[in-house]
Amino acid sequence: MGGLYARHLLDAGFRVAGYDVAPQRLHVFRKAGGSVCASAAEVVAASEVIIVALASAPAFRSVMLDEGNAACQARAGQLFIETGTLPIELKEQARARVECQGAQMIDAPVTGTRIHAERRELIIYASGTEAAVRHAMPVLETFASNIRYVGPFGYGMKLKMITNHLVAVHNVATAEALSLAFLAGLDLRLVHELIADGPASSGIFSFRGPLMIEGRYDTPTMRLDVFQKDLDIINAYARELHARTPLFDAGAAVYRSALVQGNASEDVSAVFRVLSQAETTALSDTQDPP
Repeated sequence: MGGLYARHLLDAGFRVAGYDVAPQRLHVFRKAGGSVCASAAEVVAASEVIIVALASAPAFRSVMLDEGNAACQARAGQLFIETGTLPIELKEQARARVECQGAQMIDAPVTGTRIHAERRELIIYASGTEAAVRHAMPVLETFASNIRYVGPFGYGMKLKMITNHLVAVHNVATAEALSLAFLAGLDLRLVHELIADGPASSGIFSFRGPLMIEGRYDTPTMRLDVFQKDLDIINAYARELHARTPLFDAGAAVYRSALVQGNASEDVSAVFRVLSQAETTALSDTQDPP
């Protein structure tokens, strides 16, 4: 996702410095006109606005919190834009480090897939001081179509967790409904066509239903192993609030099964394969042997 943000910024005329641990991504970034840095700290030293786009808590700790971290390079007048799906306490720790150096940070998680990022159709829940969010707007507008100020720092991540909670439930509900339709002998394409235009539909049903029907899991819009990280964050936060989440809990078990069965690098829609295989096996176990 960070590479796509960089490409849109370059297309908009910004000068962009960047770093990634993957050499191939740096190669693509350099070819697009970006200035490749040797470390995340070097990016901070070279920039006025820093977008942090990291996929996991360990990566975030390494870049922003561990010894010799990038936050140590922060200086007065800089703005850090944190775009990841990460525990709020980690973001708060990084914000404290950055502010000690005189810089600012906003919490601005993005909602959408790689496809939405390519099309500049991401939604951003921006939180922090209103002045800092206004400062970030020209940058955010290069890769997002809907940017909402949602309140104090951390509120963006709270909204992102609610969003991903619904995504998780709707994705499993879609897989379960299509599995039932499959066992009923229905034409799944017809099922999707009719339901997608009716009140029982959802954005996930419309978007991921075709992926499930066609078994297109190997070019993920969201990888299962990455989404599992998001589910763990939601679960921990819900437990902290003593919230009851029976539907989410049931869905989480399906995602765990998908990971155990070796679908980690596939799209989250692969939960359909898990459910349809399980139900087909259960059906065959109840029949007399041939």
